[in-house]
Amino acid sequence: RGNGKGADVMTDTEETRRLLLQSSDVYRQLTSDHHTLDDRLKLLAGKPHLTDDEQLEEVRLKKEKLRLKDQMEAIVRRHQAPVSTLPN
Repeated sequence: RGNGKGADVMTDTEETRRLLLQSSDVYRQLTSDHHTLDDRLKLLAGKPHLTDDEQLEEVRLKKEKLRLKDQMEAIVRRHQAPVSTLPN
């Protein structure tokens, strides 16, 4: 991946996520909820045809999953902020 800088950032992000899973009840709950929604979406995706209600549920689940992901990423960014605000 080019200069390797991106790999370092990804490693830092993954490490932050790992630490948050160990130390933050809120982050752990968001992650659990995200996985639950993902599992339900996979079930719906496996069906050959969705009813109107299932189609609405799928849209709602995708939006909720994205909202949870945004919250999780905001928490990760907050925990990385002291490092990322250092001058170059």
